[in-house]
Amino acid sequence: MTAPTFLVLPYPPSSNRYWRTRVVTPKGRPPFVSTYVSDEAEHFKGDVARRILLARMPKAEGPIEIAYTLFPHRPLDWATRAKRDPNGWQYTVQCIDLDNATKVLVDALKGVLFDDDRWIQKITGVRAIPDQHPARVVVAVRPWRPEPIQPGLDLALPEIHRQPIDDYADLPF
Repeated sequence: MTAPTFLVLPYPPSSNRYWRTRVVTPKGRPPFVSTYVSDEAEHFKGDVARRILLARMPKAEGPIEIAYTLFPHRPLDWATRAKRDPNGWQYTVQCIDLDNATKVLVDALKGVLFDDDRWIQKITGVRAIPDQHPARVVVAVRPWRPEPIQPGLDLALPEIHRQPIDDYADLPF
């Protein structure tokens, strides 16, 4: 298996702040809604592109897998929170949802690290416990290799037996 390439990127903006919409009313035509990338998102995408170019990472060709770990900002009162709830204080810290982080990261990496997100075969995201370092996301990218199917594993789908519609007449509803 090929070793992954690691990137340390700034903490991604929430997808709620990533996309913006506005109503455009052209003269003589009906209004329509336009969705666009926000200034904050453009800044994040530019920062990601600069870091990839500075790292001299080649553009991936072919199927890839991406794994990322979100490190949210550790609040100033983290010690108080940890004292109050040593096993769960990290869940009280504001953090972007993993599904939103995936969308934002893929959008920022597309065109710089890979041409099309159709090449992504596997994505894994983890939320880490906040630490003393600034908020960030650590991304690992490597060529995707399908895992061999376990020998002897039966992957046959069960047969579906369809009943005629008349057979449903005895149902209680």
